[in-house]
Amino acid sequence: MAGTYGFVNMVTSFGFSRRWRHRCVAEIEIPKSSQVVDLMTGMGELCPSVAPRVGDRGNLIAIDISPVMCQRAKRYENGNLACPVQVLQADALESDLPTASADVVLSSFGLKTFSAEQIEKLAEEVHRILKPNGCFSFVEISVPPSRWLRAPYMFYLKKIIPILGWLFMGSPDNYRLLGIYTNLFRNCEEACRAFQTAGLHAETQSYFFGCATGIVGHRPASS
Repeated sequence: MAGTYGFVNMVTSFGFSRRWRHRCVAEIEIPKSSQVVDLMTGMGELCPSVAPRVGDRGNLIAIDISPVMCQRAKRYENGNLACPVQVLQADALESDLPTASADVVLSSFGLKTFSAEQIEKLAEEVHRILKPNGCFSFVEISVPPSRWLRAPYMFYLKKIIPILGWLFMGSPDNYRLLGIYTNLFRNCEEACRAFQTAGLHAETQSYFFGCATGIVGHRPASS
């Protein structure tokens, strides 16, 4: 799905994915000259929103395990954004980033594919790479709590999006996973508890009646 992800994601979400990414970045303060890490960067969709807030004295490291995604994200390494960007192919759960090196950690739409154990590892990794008082923001597509919205929304994710994937790209199978992953993930509540257990201050956020949820917080100075 990596090769067609960006186009289909924008079309099938009616632009909400872009809005939710903007909200993810806007949830936290990103001072100029910050060292920012974008985990599970995908095609680097967060980079244009982050770069102006970081400035040319800061740095943005974008990490993804997929070589196809990394290749697409590398378009931002050419200096056309307001801050330097470095794209690394690496496992977000076990990176080589130095301990306490990041002022900010961000991530959009990467949580839902992880098991509970993997989310625990991710939380520990976020705690490790964040500086004391460093902050983080994650966003993920979720199952809305209202049954009036949940039924049509999940029908759309499970049934309509695979059809759109077939119409646009001729491959419905990969896009069928979106509804499956989302249904299993539910929302960011469990992930938030894992972040708290890892020693982070964390709270959940809800976007568009729970169609997406987020985790926002920071690493305590004493942690």
